[in-house]
Amino acid sequence: MSTSQPEAESLPLPKCAAVSGASGFIGAHLVQHLLDQGVAVSALILPGDAAPALAPFELRRVHGNIASGDGLDEWMKGCDAVFHLAAVYALWSPEPAKIHRVNVGGTQNVMRAARAAGIRRVVHTSSIAAVGSRPGRLQANEETRFDEWEIADDYVRSKYVSELAALAERDADLEVVVVNPAFPLGPGDLAPTPTGRVVRDMATGRLPVLIDGGLNVVDVRDAARAHLLAWQRGRSGRRYILAGHDVTHRDLALAVASAAGRRPPRLRVPAAAMIAAGRLSERLADRVTHRNPMMTERAVRYTVGRYLWFDGSRSRQELGMTVRPLEQTVHAAVRWFLSASDSANLP
Repeated sequence: MSTSQPEAESLPLPKCAAVSGASGFIGAHLVQHLLDQGVAVSALILPGDAAPALAPFELRRVHGNIASGDGLDEWMKGCDAVFHLAAVYALWSPEPAKIHRVNVGGTQNVMRAARAAGIRRVVHTSSIAAVGSRPGRLQANEETRFDEWEIADDYVRSKYVSELAALAERDADLEVVVVNPAFPLGPGDLAPTPTGRVVRDMATGRLPVLIDGGLNVVDVRDAARAHLLAWQRGRSGRRYILAGHDVTHRDLALAVASAAGRRPPRLRVPAAAMIAAGRLSERLADRVTHRNPMMTERAVRYTVGRYLWFDGSRSRQELGMTVRPLEQTVHAAVRWFLSASDSANLP
């Protein structure tokens, strides 16, 4: 369990928040939460990105690129808070160096731009991918050493290094609070994310199999609200795991089947077969299709047969994060995938 500290004094709400990755899954929900709280939002959007998730919102849209640093000054102008969520979230890329360039180099550019703009506090969105794991079904916490180098893919490695890069910019003039969301799930997953893709395919019957292991699922709306709490109450230089519920892959599949009104899957696929399928799928992407594979060998080794379970007590105790029941999250995600997956409007 993580060690608790006396509750920090809560800062007043920012007047204006600059949000990178605002059109992403967590980012769009954070934008909605900020606006609901009366906080003005300046959203950084890649040139050419239609950003459909932001269509319902009244906010300032600034085109820019964290990797090149273009547009960052204009994006932060007049704001007193920065939420840095932008990252390449991909299990595979035809250009692996781009993942590092955006996730690590882009983070350095955001932090330095925040310092130049006179921003005093930044919330950097890392991931539980940057946190180590523990054997068996033991929960990892914020102090667990990252130990995934042998099986981590480019994304996982980049998230660990980008977190270090963000914290390296912290000093007396720039406070940096890190949040590490678990596997997000909920409505509005337009991309969808890897977790959302699995839930969508289970809900529609395209993935009628069971695998061993487990993961920690957090409702995207709870994770988004916790970002603002981290800005208000988080301690500079400290990381906060935004955990939801530890659940086995089997129990998640049963919950999805129940929400979708389908028969639960019965076929259990051993880890060795999944690893072989991931290896084949990745080779086809590398040499033939040059498109995102259904799975990759490293992603399978990272998830299948392992219990990626996490202790969220620090976020609950120090930030006041709350977590809704797992059933509500699964039902909301399944309903959205089945009835509104082609809509840009977040419920």
